Amino acid sequence: MLQIKRIYEQPEPSDGVRILVDRLWPRGVSKDKAQLNEWMKDVAPSPALRKQFHHDPALFETFKKAYEQELTCDPDKQPCLEKIAALSQKQTVTLVYGAKDPAHNNAVVLCDFIKTHFDV
Repeated sequence: MLQIKRIYEQPEPSDGVRILVDRLWPRGVSKDKAQLNEWMKDVAPSPALRKQFHHDPALFETFKKAYEQELTCDPDKQPCLEKIAALSQKQTVTLVYGAKDPAHNNAVVLCDFIKTHFDV
């Protein structure tokens, strides 16, 4: 099972493997409090794409298409995608993100991409 959760929400045992999928560490969260199993910076959107989107919901569809293109074409992202997909076929994996908007962020796009392309 693959799901997403904001890093500011309380970690729970039902989260399973917790993977931070942001390039930057979220403000105000200690590594102990985050209770992460892994931080996959390489699967996050490129810095240029992240800055261009700047979490503006009006730009989300454009961001989504560009990020999906990065996920498809960037060879550095492939090992991360494969690892997340493999883990989620065996256990619950929670993609953790720091954005305020639960509907317009990179974790939403990443989760949908993995579910679609890796049959999770």
